[in-house]
This record gives sequence, structure tokens and C-alpha cells, in this order.
Amino acid sequence: MSARAKATLFAAVVFSSLTVWAVHYQQQQERETMYQGVIKDDERRRDKMRQRQDELEESRRKREIYERAQTVQKNDAST
Repeated sequence: MSARAKATLFAAVVFSSLTVWAVHYQQQQERETMYQGVIKDDERRRDKMRQRQDELEESRRKREIYERAQTVQKNDAST
């Protein structure tokens, strides 16, 4: 094999290796980015559930206050 052929082969191998490495690196970065999105979604979901729970507790507390302040009578229209 001539020196020029060896250099061309070496350059092709290096170029191919770098291309494969770059593709794998890019895939790894995309996977990390997607995983961070999942983590953020879970955090948003937990925050929303916490907010809904707080609103429910506030609603229950207000209902107790209103029921204590007002007498609630049952409607016995079925008799």
C-alpha cells in the first residue's frame, strides 16, 4: 500500500469514528434533555396537586365557617 492510500484510509477511519462518536454524543444529550423535561413535568404535576389540595382544604374550612354561622335545614319535601 502506498503512503497516500494509507493516509486516505487513516483519514476515512478517523472521520467515520468521529462521526459515530458525535452521533452518540448528540443522542446522549437529547436523552438528557428529554429526561429533564420529564422531571419538570413531574414537578409541575406535584405543584398542581399541592395547589388543588390547598384549595380543597380552604374550601372545607370556609364551608365549616359558613355552616357554623348559618343554620342549615334539611328539605323534607318527600313527605
